[in-house]
Amino acid sequence: MDALIAFWSHALAAALFTALMIWRLGAAARQPAQRLLAGAFALTACWAWLTAVGPGEAIVGYAESARNLLWISLLYSLSTASEDRQHGLKLVYGAVAAVIGMQLIADTLQLVSPSGPMGQTGLILRITTAAGALVLVHNVYGQAAPGSRSHIRLATIGLALIWIYDLNLYTIAYLGSRTARALTEWRGLSVALAAPLFAFASREESGWRIRLSRAATFQSLSLLAICAYFALMAIVATALRGSGVDWSAGLMVAVLAVMTVAAMVLLPSARARGWAKVKLAKHLFEHRYDYRTEWLRFTETLGRAGPDALPLTERLVKAFADIVDAPGGLLLVGDGGALAVGATWNWPGNVPATGLQDSRGLWSATEASGRIVEFEALRRGWATAAEKALPFPVWMIEDESVWVSVPLLHQSRLVGIVVLAAPEYRRALDWEDFDLLRTAGNQAASSLAEALGQEALANAHRFEEFNRRFAFILHDIKNLVSQLSLLARNAERHADNPEFRADMVATLQSSVGKMNELLARLAPRSQARVQRLESQPLRPILGGAIAAKRRDRDVQLLGDASVSAQVDATALEQAVGHLIQNAVDASSGTPVTVRVTSGVDEVTIAISDKGVGMDGDFIRNRLFQPFASTKSGGFGIGAFEARSLIVAMGGQINVDSRPGRGTTFTITLPAAEPAREPERKIA
Repeated sequence: MDALIAFWSHALAAALFTALMIWRLGAAARQPAQRLLAGAFALTACWAWLTAVGPGEAIVGYAESARNLLWISLLYSLSTASEDRQHGLKLVYGAVAAVIGMQLIADTLQLVSPSGPMGQTGLILRITTAAGALVLVHNVYGQAAPGSRSHIRLATIGLALIWIYDLNLYTIAYLGSRTARALTEWRGLSVALAAPLFAFASREESGWRIRLSRAATFQSLSLLAICAYFALMAIVATALRGSGVDWSAGLMVAVLAVMTVAAMVLLPSARARGWAKVKLAKHLFEHRYDYRTEWLRFTETLGRAGPDALPLTERLVKAFADIVDAPGGLLLVGDGGALAVGATWNWPGNVPATGLQDSRGLWSATEASGRIVEFEALRRGWATAAEKALPFPVWMIEDESVWVSVPLLHQSRLVGIVVLAAPEYRRALDWEDFDLLRTAGNQAASSLAEALGQEALANAHRFEEFNRRFAFILHDIKNLVSQLSLLARNAERHADNPEFRADMVATLQSSVGKMNELLARLAPRSQARVQRLESQPLRPILGGAIAAKRRDRDVQLLGDASVSAQVDATALEQAVGHLIQNAVDASSGTPVTVRVTSGVDEVTIAISDKGVGMDGDFIRNRLFQPFASTKSGGFGIGAFEARSLIVAMGGQINVDSRPGRGTTFTITLPAAEPAREPERKIA
């Protein structure tokens, strides 16, 4: 019964994989990439049939090794489909192939000496092969292009099913369990179950696009090293099992001592870690850098935001330091022809206060050359003539911690120089370092230039805001000067009148208060013109505006001025004062009227004059623009400021004017209930 199960399970697997091979023969003839797949199907079918008929364990073992080798070759062809091949990737697959080769040697030696330890050694090598193959399957799927994972998922599941079964089978066989015989008989069924998975996956071969990263390669190397360590220990233990000498204790002590010394050297020493990283990158990979990883990290560091993020200038230095494993760096910026330290990040040395004064000329020279300079070359004498001609400060040459300088060029204009500190393990920079640093310098220069441009724009906006405030204030001062001039003229005629003197003192106090308020509004953090909206009666506001503007002209207040509106009293008085002043200046002796009209939800204030009026084009295009005026010597600010104040209070202003017939400005404001006086308590 057991032999029957073994035969039919393996025969079923052979039939299914033979069908797969025949199905893929046409594609293999047209596409060379499909030949490995068709060959893997063929060898799997051959192995399954040989296992079913049982010609001998050695022949079946050779067939299994050939099957595994071809499947691993297929994985390797997928992993190296891109042009960016890595030497470390070849080492990973080479290690697994070497284990398969050792397995073939062990099978051959077992034929010569069936009673020797080669049987146990062969089992250990098969365990290692299955474990290594599973590592490769995992990394191939994990590092596949996101769009192709759905296409290769079934194929990787099929391979994983085959090798997981093998791993468990040989592990149990090595431990001497009786379950291994039953697992061997049903082994063909596990392979047969993988055939439909390959059938569905083979229909999507055009989507198989694999690209392994350096992280995947290092991970594969680490896992394979672990597997190799355990395999070696198991082989040595098996070989020494019959010697009669207990070698295990001494061997374990020696291995532990070597691992302890290696850890003590590598872990605390930054120089040793740097040396190891340089050597691994040099001998395992075709390129020194994983450019995708470096670029993503560089841009993420530059664009990091949040309350805990470093300032942009420090992030910029850190981004460059991370590329070449520098412990720190500093950013030099232009300062009146010389250099100044713009930012530092973990800089190990001290920049002398006077050390940057001898750097005049370096900025323009670096901008002209655009060269990345390695200071070890300047100190050791193997720098080029162009590098030696750059006028670097003396302290940078003498300070051994200064390693390399990277110019930040934005549209051929230098915006900064990044100086990096030397790592513990110093190495000479090569073309990859220079290319990556130069490209990163262009990107960093764009970010820094944008930040500097935004800062300059913000400063320009602040100056613009200051100029706008000053223009408004100058206009208000002009009105105050007119009021004080009128007061001075009247003082010559009415200085002896006590009532006039009292009114003059009140007017002077009011003018001084307004001037102080105007000066306060020039402060950078002064409050807005419209500070607080509340229910206010209009009569005192309009009365104050009329009293301040009345000279020898008659300004009449008409309508029910006792109504209230939702306004800022100071801002409304100022806006109405501007419009009254314009009306007085435009009229020729005729009275100016201020009429109040109340509605359900709004209150209107109409300021009318019978002056020269304005045409429609001026009203539409120039009236509410700053510095536009029909008056000679006028600033053109009054109407613009009045509308700004009214709009800020939630109101609006309209104009009705005809040349020669006068002008009416109508202010519309939200109506409000009269403010209630606080209730008095009755004792």
